[in-house]
Amino acid sequence: MSWLRRLLVLPAAAALLLTGSPPAAHAQTAPSRCGPTGGPITSYGPASVTNALGNAVFVGDTLYAVTRGLSPNVVGAYDTAADAVTAHHDIPTGIGAWAMTKVGTDVYVGTHGPADLYKLDTLTGQVSEVASFEDTYVWNMAASPDGKVYLGMSPTGRVVEYDPASGATRDLGVAVQGEEYVRSIAADDTTVYAGVGSHAHLVAIDRATGVKREISPPELASRDFVASMAMNDTHLAMGISSQGELLVLDKDDPGDYRIAAAPGEKYVTSVAFLGEHVYFTGRPTGTLYRYHLETGEVEALGVPYPEAGTQVLHAHDGKIWGTQDGAVFVYDPATGELEYRNLVARGMRAGPEQPMTVFSDGTYVYVSGKGGMQVHGPDGESRRVGMPGEPKSTALVDGRLYLGVYTQALLYGHDPGSDEASLLTGIGNRQDRPRDMAHDADTGLIAIGTQPEPGQENGALSLYDPRTGELDVRRPVVPDQSVYSVAAAEGVAYLGTYIQEGFGLPPKTSTARLAAYDLRERKLLWQMEPVPGAAFVADVVRHRGRLYGVTDTGVLFEVDPARRQVTRTTKVGAFGGDLVIQAGQLYGVSGETVNKGDRVYRVDLRAFTTHTVADGLAGDWFDGAKLAADPCGLYTLRGRDLVRIDTPHGRN
Repeated sequence: MSWLRRLLVLPAAAALLLTGSPPAAHAQTAPSRCGPTGGPITSYGPASVTNALGNAVFVGDTLYAVTRGLSPNVVGAYDTAADAVTAHHDIPTGIGAWAMTKVGTDVYVGTHGPADLYKLDTLTGQVSEVASFEDTYVWNMAASPDGKVYLGMSPTGRVVEYDPASGATRDLGVAVQGEEYVRSIAADDTTVYAGVGSHAHLVAIDRATGVKREISPPELASRDFVASMAMNDTHLAMGISSQGELLVLDKDDPGDYRIAAAPGEKYVTSVAFLGEHVYFTGRPTGTLYRYHLETGEVEALGVPYPEAGTQVLHAHDGKIWGTQDGAVFVYDPATGELEYRNLVARGMRAGPEQPMTVFSDGTYVYVSGKGGMQVHGPDGESRRVGMPGEPKSTALVDGRLYLGVYTQALLYGHDPGSDEASLLTGIGNRQDRPRDMAHDADTGLIAIGTQPEPGQENGALSLYDPRTGELDVRRPVVPDQSVYSVAAAEGVAYLGTYIQEGFGLPPKTSTARLAAYDLRERKLLWQMEPVPGAAFVADVVRHRGRLYGVTDTGVLFEVDPARRQVTRTTKVGAFGGDLVIQAGQLYGVSGETVNKGDRVYRVDLRAFTTHTVADGLAGDWFDGAKLAADPCGLYTLRGRDLVRIDTPHGRN
């Protein structure tokens, strides 16, 4: 049975994975969450709590694991002998960390947003910033046998050397011209190996001279990423995206290679050598595999946690250790035992993250993040519903919640009040990020807009019928663009687009569009460019026969769909965020930076002016400012706390 045909149900124990405590009891059916407030703004505390991990490395018998998305991020020291997290070390900058390596007893951490390099002296516990770069991401790092540290960067796609002895950095240049990502890296005495995307390349860089040579097998010409990498004395082992393949290559003779497929997988997320085998993990299934170097045989060993991504594998003490969000697993080749260890239950710190979406069904408020969503109940309680991925979009249909989840562009279902989420289907078609979704009452369909995988062209509009489970994927629907925002009414889906197709590709167009799509005839009716120079339409709503949208440039626009004309525009901020209708009023959120929700405003539709409802919020969002509404008020962030904003027409 394929992974998509299995009903993947995540247990209530998933809350323990992310918070370290059992899920709180929840009210069954409450009329609403309206009640007494502490003023015009009521805080419900941290909006979403997690401890998503980015990478880990062993020093002795201690596994040092770094978080991503917390403030601040931390390196937790997991003493495997004591089976406990014994210390935490703060990383002051960055929204997260994907990159770690070690030199002796020192651990190095590379952050993103910004790209900084930190050293953790594990003997003293001292953390110090040793370098900073103009890039956005340090994707991965590796240490050479003589103690140099090599960093793979984005968006420049370059490799950088850091010398701990002198503190000097050396730019080894762009690995492959035109490519933005060095996603995997390894180094030996003479050579740095760089795995590149979004068009896959494998490059060998001479450490002494900096001379580069392509050693990619010809099969990589049609692949996306060399996304993970491990090395022993003679071979490299690499995970190739997006067809779920393992590449094993002789370092002395790159023409001597083998490619092994893991059926049903798209990604090989991590690799490690142990003895005569390469161990690797796949997604979407989350399976741990073993590849025999002599025979080429691939065997599935087990699933530590369904569909979860494994950030890194290590061979340690004769066993394979894998790091996932909030946990590690241990595989013993001698016994075949696969053990799952919850790090939060062993003392790993959890904390407020940058949330991704907010939604209210009138009883519960849902805030999504890494590895699931936080559910805020009518009595102020909060609990976690786990999902292996990041919910990016939400719709409510007949009392059931539907969630679009990154990666894989998956669709999940959740019954309010339960502690579970179920996998319903996958969009496929090389789609990755479900940017937005909307339900059309006339046709019963959920319209889902998605962005494709890195390096891939053309986003999609997917139509899901919750009554039958039928899925219809239309790609492309607006050629050369992705669908970023969706509204639906009376059999028509209104689409706001994004000029970016898969990340890593230069945009082919210069301005985002607004389009109308007939859900019955399954055809594009019209399209237009409402705001010159806008990269994306952050949100779109239909209200009283008009369309209202807001762009990344902070321009709110009104469109008459009958005449297909922009009728009015106004500036609402530096960056535009979500739009919502509450009690017949149009509200929005805007910010001075793309991921901050600073101001909630109401739109006077007669004068087409805005009036501030709340300001100075500094809402710390992951991917654009979000806003939700129900009869009680408006929901957004103040910092990383969930807040409700009372409105004159709300039932407070």
